[in-house]
Amino acid sequence: MDFDIPENLRMMVDTVAKFVKQDLEPISQQVEDEDHIPEDVVQKMRELGLFGLSIPEEYGGLELGTLGECLCYEELSKTNACFRSRIGTNNGIGSQGILLDGTPQQKERYLPNLASGQWTACFALTEPEAGSDAANIQTTAELKGDHWVLNGRKHFITNGDIADVATVFAANDRQKKARGGITAFIVEKTFPGFYVGTIERKMGLRGSHTCELIFDDCRVPRENVIGGETNVGQGFKTAMKTLDKGRLTMGASALGSAQKLMDLSIAYAKQRVQFGQPIANFQAIQIKLADMATHIYAARQMLYHAAWLRDKRGAAVVKEASMVKLFCTEMANRAADMAVQIHGGMGYVRDFPVERFYRDLRLTTIYEGTSEIQRTVIAREILK
Repeated sequence: MDFDIPENLRMMVDTVAKFVKQDLEPISQQVEDEDHIPEDVVQKMRELGLFGLSIPEEYGGLELGTLGECLCYEELSKTNACFRSRIGTNNGIGSQGILLDGTPQQKERYLPNLASGQWTACFALTEPEAGSDAANIQTTAELKGDHWVLNGRKHFITNGDIADVATVFAANDRQKKARGGITAFIVEKTFPGFYVGTIERKMGLRGSHTCELIFDDCRVPRENVIGGETNVGQGFKTAMKTLDKGRLTMGASALGSAQKLMDLSIAYAKQRVQFGQPIANFQAIQIKLADMATHIYAARQMLYHAAWLRDKRGAAVVKEASMVKLFCTEMANRAADMAVQIHGGMGYVRDFPVERFYRDLRLTTIYEGTSEIQRTVIAREILK
């Protein structure tokens, strides 16, 4: 592995870091309070190409590769998590099904609009009875003439309320389940029978909305099966391939937040005086900082190596992606806990950003595959 970051990626990371410092961080608390990202900021994201980090250049994207995307997410996650989430579905789970398995016609219709940020995508797999047990989806798909008719509901769908297009998974044969019984569809918000339901009130991640999607005799053209008619029943494979990459980018996001928490903790420990000296002089604080730094270093090597494997070798990284998701997100949650402890009472109030990071990071060990599911995947892979 070459540990030197290519010049084009370093330049992009520098651009993102500057954007975070000048445009995002100053409004981070405003977005938290208002639960809304201003449209002028979203437009700047479009102009920087952030909605198309992973999408090929032929469709108007930047095509940075997995490592490049992870590097950008690492920087974006040093501020309010909602900013990364705003572009995340277009680069990740919302578009990857189309990119990996879509027909040429599907790619031509949808990817340019997603890369430009004119459209927002979402990924609709999770249901009330199908979270970690993703194969148990109850939403049905029945072929009637030139359309598939979808009935059911999804929940916890990130960006579902603002999505123009959704990758939706439905059961065409409940008996077969994951083995040929689930199909992936591209559903546009204008299709009859497609509705946005409840918007959830969450512990954190304000500014990024998570909601329910309802399908009531929703009519989807036959040509909107991802991959075409020959891919009917193969949607579970599409979902799993999509989630593998998402687990790497989720690890990158957790890593960026952990790095920011360590930076904030170092700065606070140097200026906070107790017993006549900065608390950075106390061994108890030094041990916490040393542990944070060591865990961050380990996480970064793991993430970059897995991203490199995916980019350079085209390798399947099922095991490695789950390891990254597990280690990085749990590490970041420990870092958040230590950061709050270092800040003491100030870490528990909203005047300091560590309180927000503490709440936002708690979700990272749950969505896109819980820590328990990651351990299951890892064990299954090493026991093959």
